[in-house]
Amino acid sequence: MTLREGLHRELGLTDDELQAIIERLGRDPSYTELAMFSVMWSEHCSYKSSRSHLASLPTEGPHILVGPGEGAGIIEVAPGVSVAWKIESHNHPSFVEPFNGAATGVGGIVRDILSMGARPIALMDPLRFGHLDDARTRYLVDGVVHGISSYGNSIGVPTVGGELVFEECYEENPLVNVACLGLVDGRLMSGRADVAGHSVVLFGSATGRDGIGGASVLASAEFDEHSHEKRPSVQVGDPLTEKLLIEASLELIRDDLVAGFQDLGAGGLSCPTAEMAAKSHMGMDLDLDRVHLREADMEPFEVMISESQERMLAVVEPGNVGAVLEICGKWGLEASAVGEVTSSGNIHVRLNGATVAEVPAESLADEGPLYDRPRRRPDWLDALQARAPGDDSRGDLEKAFLEVLGSPSVASKRWAWEQYDHMLFLGTVQGPGGDAAVLRLPGTDTAVAVTTDGPGRFCFLDPYEGAKLAVAEAARNVACVGARPVAITNCLNFGSPERPEVMWQFAEVVRGIRDACEALATPVTGGNVSFYNETQGRAIYPTPVIGMLGVLESAGGSVGLAFGSAGDALVLLGETRDDDFGGSEYAKVVNHTVAGRPPVLDLEAELRLQGVLIEAATRGLVRSSHDLSSGGLAITLAESALAGRIGFALRERGGQDHRWLFSESPSRAIVTCSGAALDEVLSLASDVGLPASTIGEVGGDALDFAVFALPLELATRTFEDALPSRLSATMA
Repeated sequence: MTLREGLHRELGLTDDELQAIIERLGRDPSYTELAMFSVMWSEHCSYKSSRSHLASLPTEGPHILVGPGEGAGIIEVAPGVSVAWKIESHNHPSFVEPFNGAATGVGGIVRDILSMGARPIALMDPLRFGHLDDARTRYLVDGVVHGISSYGNSIGVPTVGGELVFEECYEENPLVNVACLGLVDGRLMSGRADVAGHSVVLFGSATGRDGIGGASVLASAEFDEHSHEKRPSVQVGDPLTEKLLIEASLELIRDDLVAGFQDLGAGGLSCPTAEMAAKSHMGMDLDLDRVHLREADMEPFEVMISESQERMLAVVEPGNVGAVLEICGKWGLEASAVGEVTSSGNIHVRLNGATVAEVPAESLADEGPLYDRPRRRPDWLDALQARAPGDDSRGDLEKAFLEVLGSPSVASKRWAWEQYDHMLFLGTVQGPGGDAAVLRLPGTDTAVAVTTDGPGRFCFLDPYEGAKLAVAEAARNVACVGARPVAITNCLNFGSPERPEVMWQFAEVVRGIRDACEALATPVTGGNVSFYNETQGRAIYPTPVIGMLGVLESAGGSVGLAFGSAGDALVLLGETRDDDFGGSEYAKVVNHTVAGRPPVLDLEAELRLQGVLIEAATRGLVRSSHDLSSGGLAITLAESALAGRIGFALRERGGQDHRWLFSESPSRAIVTCSGAALDEVLSLASDVGLPASTIGEVGGDALDFAVFALPLELATRTFEDALPSRLSATMA
């Protein structure tokens, strides 16, 4: 069949890429083959613009059992106890259809964890939206949050934290990143097809036309005025089927009935068949007549690239196929043996006995184009960095404090996380609202801490320093709860890689992540790159979201952020620099400025702080701990006071002003301790050369900053009402 002129471009392939496909095949591709290449060679699936840079990231460490390249990273957190940890994006689908886009983002990351043989036990949802004055932004916020809560609550996996950030640059490009943690339930799985003659079993939901071209058309191109017409490319989720899929999959693994396992997500059936075969240098024969369909008249290319949700692909010994089908049936899931593993090296696809595609598996999975795209430092960056960041005081510190406390990115996110069930199975020791979530691992004495951080504003002003700050803050957050940081997963969200300025930002961010991870001994276990987050040439801030995993020997040793006991000493750990206002919350909210340079991170100072935080928690010396980040000291103190429903009083400080209160110098934390423990806490800091000072004490019903004070009740109303009032006032 002769392909229509220009069809490959409609599928997201360039002229050069089409020529490369023809050279690999030695002929023109069929329509089905072209569709398969379009998804597998898409930016979303092949990482053709990013994988040369990602190769520089550290991926090995004493705790890492499985690094990048599988469905999720696997980290040993205690002898014989391992977890799966991964983050993914569903940005483009969530802009087009927020409820289903966000819901299926949850479903997809859960299946990534499941594909490793791990039971999903916790979700996190770092989100970015535009300004809340925009009507579509409010619609997106409401749809995304409801999509996450509906899907996560229905499948029984608690959402234990995340972020909710508002910046104008995300107005037409929201970021919906979803992280998932799983507990390896016995046998560790891999996405491989090692033995010729093994059967290939597809089970779960029927295959339909939803999600067709999602990877190539929707996730690998920037938005324009016609983006809303891409709604058919958004998948539709069914959480009840996902719950059945989880239980059936884990039973198959426990019964040792599965030799290889992978989920179906981006790229549809083309992805796991090509990737599993290519990893083993094998092939697969597929019979599309055996694929259970929602619509009888689907074309073969539609079957191969449909991204219908809630589906898994298993490689099974022929003698076990009957048992696999029986277990799937017991759980109410459709299942069928759709093919077998071969030694041909090809993905051979048949329909009605006729060949519709025959493509080398390695060409699809491993031989996609690799681009060294041009990189150029933006012309505007020098002038932006040279501008003052707006750190001058307007004189009224109380008013400035309330403005920052009530800004959407700082204010309480209770409106969102109260819609999530974060206490399922009673394994959540600390849930949303703290520095990190702490989870007791079922059946063990071990606990883990997880958090996500992504300071896009810092990365906009300096992508290298911003990326280092992202890793450091994530590590500091888990250290604050008493956990030792051990590994990260990352979701790198950027504009179009075809723009040299964006590729420069990307390369600098990867360099920053590399340097910080090497210094902090937190290797990268995998993640996701999301390019083309821009609309009509306007890109988002470069936004690397870092998912950090930390380990505690015991959940009982974790520390929260809430102040607890009147009379406790307030101890500031770390050095405050008066000029750290570039990209700060104060500069943005009070002075309406995003300019200057972000704070410069001293990785040695960061290591000293984290060591003190972990040791103080391990010895039981501190009653609360909270890192200083957005909003600086003033907001950190307020958040801890509001969480504990008790005030504080700072001591007079010479020259105390907005610089001391709102500077966002990194590598700092506030801890509280009893008078009896104070000398030991200060000694811990002194022993490693970490600045530490007692700045006040807990107690009373006011937030007393010495230079101004206000009632705890007023601060509570400001903090708690800011987000729901903006949403309800404009949704009514």
